[in-house]
Amino acid sequence: MNVKVSLTLNTRRYDIDVEEDFSRFLNAKIEEDFEVGGNNDLKLLLEAYVRTNFFIYTQEQQIKKLIETLQK
Repeated sequence: MNVKVSLTLNTRRYDIDVEEDFSRFLNAKIEEDFEVGGNNDLKLLLEAYVRTNFFIYTQEQQIKKLIETLQK
């Protein structure tokens, strides 16, 4: 079942349809990164994007180290 997740950027509201299970996770992350009840500028969006990609980067580094450890 799809659920709408909404965010306002530069006074424009965006609604995205996502799976219900993912929507709970996504809404929690959106609440951490954005002003859910108000307007968000593009700088805030870029900052959230960079933070998320840094998190992914560090996870990938940890996975590589774990794989190396397991292969020994």
